[in-house]
Amino acid sequence: MAKYSNPFPGLKLEGISRQFQNVNAISDITFEVGDGQFWVLVGPSGCGKSTILRIIAGLESATSGNLYIDGLLVNNLPARARDVAMVFQNYALYPHMTVAENLGFGLKMRGVQRQEIALRVGAVARSLRLEHLLARKPQQLSGGQQQRVALGRAIVRQPKVFLLDEPLSNLDAQLREDTRAELKQLHASVGITTVYVTHDQVEAMTLADRIVVLNEGRIQQIGSPQTIYREPANRMVATFIGNPPMNILPVTYSEGGFHLHSQTIPCPETLAKQWQLSPEQHFYLGIRPEHLQILPDSDAEAHLVLQVNVVEPLGRETLIRASFPGADTLINILAPADWDQSPRVAAQLDLQHLHRFQG
Repeated sequence: MAKYSNPFPGLKLEGISRQFQNVNAISDITFEVGDGQFWVLVGPSGCGKSTILRIIAGLESATSGNLYIDGLLVNNLPARARDVAMVFQNYALYPHMTVAENLGFGLKMRGVQRQEIALRVGAVARSLRLEHLLARKPQQLSGGQQQRVALGRAIVRQPKVFLLDEPLSNLDAQLREDTRAELKQLHASVGITTVYVTHDQVEAMTLADRIVVLNEGRIQQIGSPQTIYREPANRMVATFIGNPPMNILPVTYSEGGFHLHSQTIPCPETLAKQWQLSPEQHFYLGIRPEHLQILPDSDAEAHLVLQVNVVEPLGRETLIRASFPGADTLINILAPADWDQSPRVAAQLDLQHLHRFQG
């Protein structure tokens, strides 16, 4: 299916807020999606992701702020006039229609000629491998097939903006992974400006050109997947993006080291200057599990000696969940698959990959 271009491409949200009975569902949401880009809104349940999507679609109104599609202010345009297509979590297929009829229904309602509908439906069916299913009805399809039909019904319209609200959440793990790959490949070939909502950080990392991390109705950080992962803006982002999540350690800085639970992590002098640290300063230290190296228990260079709580073999590696003796601060460490289990583990931190967070 060929790419197409818009005369004034892009989607822009400018200070969008939404209140429900004096409760702020979202506040000051501002970002701009370039033409053909794939942006993912991610965050915990109730953070405002779906509210933003529904405001873009015109299914809800913003309390304040402006929304532009292809350079046109659409605040007062009804949903049907915005030229956006939305795919919901429950697929919302018409049960009495065939796959072909479901795919072409939106075009039929817009008065597109029958021959053009057939051409577009055929092209989308080929791209989604639905050609052999065109005569079937939704109840005769698997969950993955129904999802592809829902995607195809939106794509066939060639909308200005494509909105997806947790479209893979009803699929099992393997099918979800396969469909995610198909969706990414499909977007690359069609090139429709896309906003995708999920609570699954793996989906966000694998699909997005840019990620918008949300929490409690506010944007926490916007960036590429790698930027979000490597340079999280705060503790919420650090622990939400990444599996297993970043370790967060409450420390006190003094005498050239980070002190916690009677143990000390050395602080490089260059880092102390960069962070402008002062004695007895309290903050949180962050480090990803892959940046801890397991050492022999007796190794004098170990920064931390921890008590092993749970060992989870993952195939090519092992996840160790550990804690400080007599304390409840938890540490995740990724070890080699053949790690020789023991009740204690000594670890050295890669001091080049430390993060500092306040509050």
